[in-house]
Amino acid sequence: MSTLNTTILRKFINSRYISIAGISLITVAAALSINTATPHQNYKEIKLSIPATPKVVLPALSSKVMQKTVDLPPTYEYKIKNGDTLSGIFARMSIPYSDVQSIMEADLNTLQIDKLQPGNILRFWVNESDHKLNKLELEFSLAQRIDYIRTKDGNFDVKEITLPGVWRETVATGTIHGSFSASVRKAGVSHSEAQEIMSILKDKLNFSRDLKSGDSFEVVTKRKYIKGQATGDSDLQAIRIYTGKRYITAYLHSDGNFYDENGDSLQRAFLRYPTAKFYRISSPFNPNRVHPVTGRRQPHNGVDFAAPSGTPVLATGDGVVTLVTNHPYAGRYVVIKHSANYSTRYLHNSRILVKKGQHVKRGQEIAISGSTGRVTGPHIHYEFLIRGKAVNPMTAKIPLAASVPRKEKKEFEGEVAKYNTLIKQSFEQDKNQIASVTK
Repeated sequence: MSTLNTTILRKFINSRYISIAGISLITVAAALSINTATPHQNYKEIKLSIPATPKVVLPALSSKVMQKTVDLPPTYEYKIKNGDTLSGIFARMSIPYSDVQSIMEADLNTLQIDKLQPGNILRFWVNESDHKLNKLELEFSLAQRIDYIRTKDGNFDVKEITLPGVWRETVATGTIHGSFSASVRKAGVSHSEAQEIMSILKDKLNFSRDLKSGDSFEVVTKRKYIKGQATGDSDLQAIRIYTGKRYITAYLHSDGNFYDENGDSLQRAFLRYPTAKFYRISSPFNPNRVHPVTGRRQPHNGVDFAAPSGTPVLATGDGVVTLVTNHPYAGRYVVIKHSANYSTRYLHNSRILVKKGQHVKRGQEIAISGSTGRVTGPHIHYEFLIRGKAVNPMTAKIPLAASVPRKEKKEFEGEVAKYNTLIKQSFEQDKNQIASVTK
């Protein structure tokens, strides 16, 4: 083995590995996409055991040239693969581990890096002289990315970018043959959408026992497109399932919750607090907070409760655990997905009591509070996210009731009528197409 390869292997072994969500901690993929930074040249994917040397020489970091530097094409582009680690990817390109730590610190308020999955894209703007990172771009989809740009003081600013697009409603109809998931996917419903349907209707229908061959379904989904290309972003709008004499419905209301056609909730209400009793709020939700440790202005996207170490942390709603991890700054934390629109996060725990993929109930103990990560003392940091954006869980309009409020009933009835008409129109179009083919 060459001296250079040995040096790089040693970096891999000695680096403190930071896992990417759903990806193993040890293996690092070998495929690295390198951009030679020529403005009109396409990215070329080549397999390497060591980083390639980019042809462009980026200027040394300074406040005057920074904007020009990050406006250049990226030095490297990398597509996440199974087995990757963030520190491993940085090591492949000889980017200092201190930059990994700086990115993780900047990411504390959004925890976007922990959402990385195989297929996501990383783009790097690197200073060739010392291989320091000037900018990192994470692309989750055509419509969503996040940029980390180095500032004059050597830290990173975080910028979340969501591109506008065109949302189109589609209707998928079909009959059950085999499993529900396979049947709806054959009709054009994605795997994640099928899982969401089963989550929404889990209290109304046993999908493995109640559905029979020949039962039918109708699903309205809104999908986002940019320049005619699907971004992967979608929202369920309406669901109707016919099984025997039963007719099961779910409609998305403007408050982000699903209700049946009568306006009764299909989702259990949330708890306002993640504890059995109320503890003093030591740090409220504050988008303009000055961090008590770093002194920098950083948003506080959750609420801190001054609970002593050892306090049981409760899931505030029914859902599925999507992430359990140990973050150098957020400590041991848990993420629960409650629906397509709602998720919650619980940070700085001393111990986690649940596993990824586990279904949890409202009020279930999921962790024990503590002071892991970068904190000034033990507490529970609780976040409530609506469509991926953190909101104030103490004041946000979250589902705490069992039905559509009376003052919103007419609005909801109009939404139900709109989706029913859309389904009917789609059915008529399909019938006419079939008739024209058989003539």
